[in-house]
Amino acid sequence: MFSVGDCIVHPMHGAGIIERIEEKKVNGVVREYYILKMPIGDMLVMIPRDTSDKIGVRPIVDFEQAEKILNALGDLKVDMTSNWNRRYRENMMRIKSGDLLEVGKVIKCLMIRESEKGLSTGERKMLRSAKQILISEIVLAESVTYEEVEDRINNLTIA
Repeated sequence: MFSVGDCIVHPMHGAGIIERIEEKKVNGVVREYYILKMPIGDMLVMIPRDTSDKIGVRPIVDFEQAEKILNALGDLKVDMTSNWNRRYRENMMRIKSGDLLEVGKVIKCLMIRESEKGLSTGERKMLRSAKQILISEIVLAESVTYEEVEDRINNLTIA
């Protein structure tokens, strides 16, 4: 279990800091929720405490792991299927895995695709989402700004 002040990651929303833990009644059921404050904007995410493990909530990576992930982005091998539907499903599975290198593959794949052929609205949204997931965790792990991390990612994945 996590405590107030812990930095954790929700696989589909990214990393944040537990601002508080509170009981809420949702659909007639009273449960405890982690109230996660995201580092970007004023977004709060409510995560049911009793199912957080099943969802894939985990502590953020440390500084060294964050650096390894950022440095690995440039060398990641990505294979892009030309079938939009299949590519979208594969990328969604990578994002849901919660593995930052898999999220990095999605980012690299979509950035390459964008520079070569452009992206559909759905893939553009997926790219923004994948970046937010990766960047939010690196921001908290390294205590740097969103813009600094985004610039590094853009420079590493295009190279």
